[in-house]
Amino acid sequence: MVSPPDQLSILVPIKDEAESLEELVAEVVTCLDEEGDAGEPQVIDWELILIDDGSTDGSWEIIGALADREPRVRGLRLRRNVGKSAALAAGLAEASGQVIATMDGDLQDVPTELPRLLARLDDPADLVTGYKQDRKDPWTKRLPSKLFNLVTSLVTGLRLRDHNCGLKVARREVFEKVPLYGEMHRFFAAIAHAQGFRVVEQTVEHRARKHGRSKFGIERYARGGIDLLTVVTLTRYNRRPAHLFGGLGLIVGLIGAGILIYLAGLWALTDQAIGTRPLLLFGVFLVVLAVQLVSLGLLAELLISQQVVREDPQLHVLDRAVTSPGREWTAHDPTTASVPPDPDRPPYGPPGA
Repeated sequence: MVSPPDQLSILVPIKDEAESLEELVAEVVTCLDEEGDAGEPQVIDWELILIDDGSTDGSWEIIGALADREPRVRGLRLRRNVGKSAALAAGLAEASGQVIATMDGDLQDVPTELPRLLARLDDPADLVTGYKQDRKDPWTKRLPSKLFNLVTSLVTGLRLRDHNCGLKVARREVFEKVPLYGEMHRFFAAIAHAQGFRVVEQTVEHRARKHGRSKFGIERYARGGIDLLTVVTLTRYNRRPAHLFGGLGLIVGLIGAGILIYLAGLWALTDQAIGTRPLLLFGVFLVVLAVQLVSLGLLAELLISQQVVREDPQLHVLDRAVTSPGREWTAHDPTTASVPPDPDRPPYGPPGA
């Protein structure tokens, strides 16, 4: 259960879901106000933020009416359709909770799963992401999704069965550290994992779509391939760009140098002319490209070095272990190295610790 200081904010991007909004809000209110085992509400303090991402079916008018009836429901209307990632970022800026949940507004995500996901935060975990084990979608969506999840797990190193599940619960710090733009919401868990946050997966119920139609087509998986390259660059090489560009430059340069050495040997050992061969131009092109890639990597390192200087050196500190009050550590004396250990002394720390 979420305590009052850790207010829960639920972010729901909406795009033409007018028929689903009434039922969605009713389910959230019923679920989170339901009494738990201790006789108290499942979540003491919560808010639901509905982000209208350029709807044209009257969704905004319904959101306004729902906000009038239920004070814990708030609406946010975007100027135009900017995409799910940007909508979530706008909702996060509006949210006041220290625990953030996200879910889709098409009723396929089940609000009653929220308390189960919240409980997993004490696992301990920083981000709990859902896994739609029994997914109620046609095979034309399930099959590409399986391939997407397999490739994403292999490339990012985070083994999840459902990277793109809309139902997630995380501490606010995770959302503030992980960038949300473009289509990065699909790789939210992978980026959080790369930044050192603890990510766990929880099986959740999934329902068939009741109203409207899906807003996503097969083309999003093609765009996802490009986004995956972006994620790899951001997570693996954001602090060492010279390794990325320099590595590519080294490979290209070796290929180009090999071509030029072959042609030079051919010219020196035979009477064949090489000046008109396209292979010569290709070899020169690869060598020039290699020099440019290495130079780009070095310039990127200069930019990163300026950013690191301004960065908080304790940015990635999670916890601290300190000496208990009233105790002092004793300096190591090499002359006592051969003294047998005291059986009453604990294996770590100063005597009496």
